[in-house]
Amino acid sequence: MVGTIDLRTVRPLDQRKSVLAVGGRATYVGDKLMPDAKNKGWRAFATYIDQFADDTVGIALSASYTDEPYQTKDFQAWGFGGYDADTKKPDGIKQWFEASSLKRLGLSGTVQAKVSDNVMMTWDAFYSNFKDYVNQRGIEWPGNNLVGTAEANGLLTEGTWNDIHPIIEGYANDRNADLYSLGWNTKWDGHNGWKAMADVAWSRTDRTDHRLESTIGTGYAGAGPSTDISYVWGDEGPVFNLDGPVDFGDPSQLVLTDTQGWGWTRVQAGYDAVRETQDDIKQARAELERELDAGFLNSVKAGVSFANRSKELKVAEGFLVPGGTGTCLTGSGTVANTPCEIAIPSDAIVGSFDFMRGIGPILAYDPRDLVASGTLVYDPNLSNDVLKRPYKVTEKVWTPYVMATLNGNAGDSDLTGNIGIQAVHTSQSSEGFAFPSGVQTKTKVGTKYWEFLPSMNLALRRPDGLVFRLAASRQMMRARLPDMSSNLDYGTDITDGFIIKGSGGNPYIKPYMANAIDFNVEKYFGSKGYISLQTYFKKITRYIAKGSIEFDYSDLPPPSGIPPISNIGRLTTFANTKGGKLYGFELAGTLPFEVFTPALDGFGVTGGLSYSKTKVRDFDGNFTPIPGYSKWVGNVTAFYEKYGFNARASMRYRDGFRGEFRDYKGDDSPQYVLDEMIFDAQVGYDFPSSSTLGGLSVYLQGQNLTNERLATVDQNGSTNDTAFLRYQTFGRRFVAGFTYKFGMRDRAEPVTAVVAPPRRCRNRCRRRPAPTGR
Repeated sequence: MVGTIDLRTVRPLDQRKSVLAVGGRATYVGDKLMPDAKNKGWRAFATYIDQFADDTVGIALSASYTDEPYQTKDFQAWGFGGYDADTKKPDGIKQWFEASSLKRLGLSGTVQAKVSDNVMMTWDAFYSNFKDYVNQRGIEWPGNNLVGTAEANGLLTEGTWNDIHPIIEGYANDRNADLYSLGWNTKWDGHNGWKAMADVAWSRTDRTDHRLESTIGTGYAGAGPSTDISYVWGDEGPVFNLDGPVDFGDPSQLVLTDTQGWGWTRVQAGYDAVRETQDDIKQARAELERELDAGFLNSVKAGVSFANRSKELKVAEGFLVPGGTGTCLTGSGTVANTPCEIAIPSDAIVGSFDFMRGIGPILAYDPRDLVASGTLVYDPNLSNDVLKRPYKVTEKVWTPYVMATLNGNAGDSDLTGNIGIQAVHTSQSSEGFAFPSGVQTKTKVGTKYWEFLPSMNLALRRPDGLVFRLAASRQMMRARLPDMSSNLDYGTDITDGFIIKGSGGNPYIKPYMANAIDFNVEKYFGSKGYISLQTYFKKITRYIAKGSIEFDYSDLPPPSGIPPISNIGRLTTFANTKGGKLYGFELAGTLPFEVFTPALDGFGVTGGLSYSKTKVRDFDGNFTPIPGYSKWVGNVTAFYEKYGFNARASMRYRDGFRGEFRDYKGDDSPQYVLDEMIFDAQVGYDFPSSSTLGGLSVYLQGQNLTNERLATVDQNGSTNDTAFLRYQTFGRRFVAGFTYKFGMRDRAEPVTAVVAPPRRCRNRCRRRPAPTGR
């Protein structure tokens, strides 16, 4: 879907009362998965709104602080290869516990001033500080030395890995982000049919992602005691059994080392990667409107907007090797100036914990302490694969537009709507590093283009409560900025006709484009409820997919060595294709049962059911579904609200869909996400305004009550629907909270108690991350 959300802060002069509201909540997420995990959290917030100078100046201030824990159990299979001609086996296993502590401070302020009868000005400011510290601890082993004993439906369901050396892993993923935003809006009303508006805004996000990986085992490159691991594969994946002399929770039996010898030329006992991102947006818009009295034509407005967005990524990565003195004969046959293994410092150990699926206990330690103490030493990774990752992408977008608003009568019905067009001019450029024939070279390339986006929206409202809506538009959605980078790796391919071949970003990529039409029918039962049928069809005229395209390297440095026969070659990248279709419908409604009988006053149901069908052509001309779209999605909530009491029980179902994930390198790893069904519930009470606790609302929520899993299988179709590539559970969450709104002076009335504020996001708030990025 393509759309624009007009999100704005509260306007203090639009409020009838001064407002002071405070609130808080406590969260419980079940038993701690690891010794240093948190299973309790809290959130607090306050809002103040007031007006001054005879209601010509208003302010709105708010602050919130969140300290919330999250826990995840994660099983992953490396993939499924052939055990024999008819049976698939797991190529390797990786599973871990993840516990995070999310801390966020949010501050916002709005000042609104009625400068004169004609001019209103509004200033907005927002700041957010985000800290998310994640510990990941688990176990991993490759799939060699597997002997199967049973199979079912094409999957090896029982087997044993003999004489293997599992890797115990301690990872840390820490994210720090600061978001700044400022805005200034001025509106002018001549009270003679002429209006004008000017708006300027700036926002910036500074984010640092720091990932630390460390590994321990019984010895370097398969040295030390081994173990056998057997498994039985069930409906929720495998359950394991360890058979061997090693206690993976005993630090005296384990060392920091490269357990499998994957470092080859070095003793790679870990990895350290830092990504610093700065995302900057500057915007300005000016608009002039003329109200008319010309039949259906209500007004005409024209304007222009400008946006300058840049995103810059800086990367530093390195291997972590054991510190101290010593030499180690590595897998490449060379001698590394480092010991093969090193003891785990006691200061870094936080304990041991029972693991899952039959494994445990395993050791828990903090890799941050290992780096800070010099136990693991940083060895920079200067490979081209890392050096080509930094980029800076800039988009400068001018958008002149004109729109007419409509308002009139069609018989006994009201007809409203608008019709207009935008002309969008984009100038995009990318700075980065290319590697012609492996030689690092700085680049700056880009492109310019126009897009024209007409649109029409009509609504016919009948006196019997029926509303018919028709919309038609040309729509645009921009590519991800990282996909627009100019970081390319290329050279002359002498085996294929001396042409240039490469891979990387695409600085010439253009947006997704679609021609869309929507038709909706809605029936309103006064102010009691409604039912609606919404239908849509999008003809996708331009899509973005990854594949090999013909590419002009003329703007880039030529490869060294043997010259190519032409600057026209091949590039594996994200590129524009001819698209496809997206269509479907949604049936939605809210139905209070008092419509049927007064005896059911307060009871009701709300929900919706949607169907979507997508298909686009890939680079081979075959149709494939668009990632992130389920065919069927449904939700239903039964509720009771009366006498201050409220209770809700909700269910959400989502059909399976093609998802987009990232592998350990950050590359695309498409998988098929299986269907899921999630249940939530809440109860609450709003104290009446006449009581001493008037203005107080309390509530209790239960989220994901059945602990529904997120599970994926091979996107191309698995031989068995339990052959999980990923099986995650997030646990149940229980939240108890309150909101209190103080009675403050009304602008037209004496001081009175204030009714309880609306309950916000009590039933729909979800933590689970969307795996598609859409």
